[in-house]
Amino acid sequence: MKVILFAGAAVLCLPACALAQTSNTIDSVIVTASPDPEDPPVVADARSRLSKTPGAVSVISAESYANRFALALDDMLRDAPGVYAQRKWGGDIRISIRGSGIGNANHNRGLLLAQDGVPLNEADGYGDSQIADPLLARYTEVYRGGNALRFGGALLGGAVNIVTPTGADAGFENRLRIDGGSFGFLRENIAVARQFGDWDVYAAATDQRSQGERPQSQQNIQFGSLNIGRKFGEDREVRLIVNASNIKQEIPGALTRSQFDANPHQAAPGNYANDQGRDLRGVRTSLRTTWRLNESAVFQGAVYGVWKDLDHPIFQVIDQQSRNWGAFGRLDWDGQIGAMRADAYAGVWIREGDLDSNFYVNVRGARGAPTSISLQNARATDLFAEGRLFVTGQLALVAGATWGTAERDYRSFAVPGQPATFNLTASKDYDWVAPRVGLLWEAADGSQVFANLTKSVEPPNFGSMSPTNVGFAPVQAQEAWTAELGTRGRRGPLTWDITLYRALLDKELLQYTAGLNGVPASTFNADETIHQGVEAALDWRMTSRLRLRQTWTWSDFRFDDDVQYGDNRLPIVPQHFYRAELRYEDPRGWFVAPSMEWSASDIWVDYRNTTRASSYAILNLGVGWTVNDKVSLFIDARNLTDEAYISNVQAQISATPTSAAYWPGDGRSVFGGVTVAF
Repeated sequence: MKVILFAGAAVLCLPACALAQTSNTIDSVIVTASPDPEDPPVVADARSRLSKTPGAVSVISAESYANRFALALDDMLRDAPGVYAQRKWGGDIRISIRGSGIGNANHNRGLLLAQDGVPLNEADGYGDSQIADPLLARYTEVYRGGNALRFGGALLGGAVNIVTPTGADAGFENRLRIDGGSFGFLRENIAVARQFGDWDVYAAATDQRSQGERPQSQQNIQFGSLNIGRKFGEDREVRLIVNASNIKQEIPGALTRSQFDANPHQAAPGNYANDQGRDLRGVRTSLRTTWRLNESAVFQGAVYGVWKDLDHPIFQVIDQQSRNWGAFGRLDWDGQIGAMRADAYAGVWIREGDLDSNFYVNVRGARGAPTSISLQNARATDLFAEGRLFVTGQLALVAGATWGTAERDYRSFAVPGQPATFNLTASKDYDWVAPRVGLLWEAADGSQVFANLTKSVEPPNFGSMSPTNVGFAPVQAQEAWTAELGTRGRRGPLTWDITLYRALLDKELLQYTAGLNGVPASTFNADETIHQGVEAALDWRMTSRLRLRQTWTWSDFRFDDDVQYGDNRLPIVPQHFYRAELRYEDPRGWFVAPSMEWSASDIWVDYRNTTRASSYAILNLGVGWTVNDKVSLFIDARNLTDEAYISNVQAQISATPTSAAYWPGDGRSVFGGVTVAF
């Protein structure tokens, strides 16, 4: 039975647009009336602003992971309910919200990843999570599902936006942090923050190296960030932000089940023989402003540009350069309609990207003969608006929509020795309207109940449309209607964030591995599928010194009476995933925090539901000591029982003994760090 939770509303919306800074959490749970006293004002302000959203949203403060090992997005988003972020190796993370991009063999799809509002995704929606450095984040906003409307997008998964510190809110003037530990890991981070009258500046750099637990998994990575701002009065500023990355990674590869059972610490033979790796350099620059126009209206906008250079020896050597640029602007309004309180935003986001793509025969990691030359161009525009009307002092009706367009242009060139069909051109255009309606009720103590119904649309990216660089495959845009019902708030020692959702998808973009040794996955449109589940976080302050954090995600993703797969479950994401941390803080400055990660359900590997990867439970232990207001130390021990487990799988049509579909999780490891602020 198809159940739709419907919430009606009708509201006038104003013009506005931008990739904003908004969110709120218990390190992930939004609290509207009583902000977490441990959070600094900049994070509490973000939570307050995000509490206007009639749906599932979170804020992750840098303080929530400052005293533990945080390598990539999976460590940053550990306490965010509903976020499935699992490491394959190094900083390569499979990240999915509500089943977004679950069949994607590599990288990110169906979820907008951004830093300071500048997309880490290409203009066609293809994204990289390795670019994110947890140590260069002030806080991170998570908009689950259609709640990312203020970003202008209409993706099933929503958006994750990492916000860089400024010279005014970094919380220090100088900071030095050094982390080290297992697998030859060593990381140094240095940051400075200053204010000079109306000017402020933040600058930081990270250098990290690791041999990795498995052969063929060495990393050498550098990140840098510069944030310069000038204020012109209250809520008026102009800011220049530059982020850069230099990533050199080896790729150990997925294993067959027999290889994993024999030795989960080995590299895939093909990856080792062909020296597979991923070297990526990039610079992202934005010039942005926040400008209060009057008592009721604030404009936020920016122009940005991104440059990337990729050298990627896998099944072939992929050599690509891309340039992406765009602009966004949003007007936020707060006032009254008649005698009723109201607020609204509206705006526009435009972007374009060019990519020069060259493929070569992989000769032990070096370039052999050319096999493909192509040019790819993507353009997209989103117009969006949403408004709230408080029909009573506690109840708001919410309505909004986004109108989007996307264009894909492709041209390949003849290559000696390759088929003549490589010399071709292709283009494809998409457009859509994605409406949204909802209700938001807020109690006197700040607790909230919300409900909404949202449409999402995802046009295929170039990787889905032309996986072997020979033109466009006949794939269509994915569409979905998602209904959600939830509550969040704080009462006494308990803080909660619970959301139930059900999404009915049409033409879901699913992928399966087409061959061995990293050959790209093929994409196809399913007929109808269902994604439904529960996203829950519960924070219990048991005493003034003892705190229990818990998140539980139930994910029920399946085909809906499919002609080939019936009602089979979709692979990748376990039905039940639970995380918990019990933290004791001593008044003398030290803490101890045992934690666990429990993937409580076997994971299906294939669409035919013939093969599973086993459930697992990982036990961890963190301890730390704040020596004084300048020096702190921590030790983070992972996988204490040295469990051999499969952290990720790659989707198959029907898994076989030769399917290289299994990514091993890391074994027992210990990391430590020291931070000095002065």
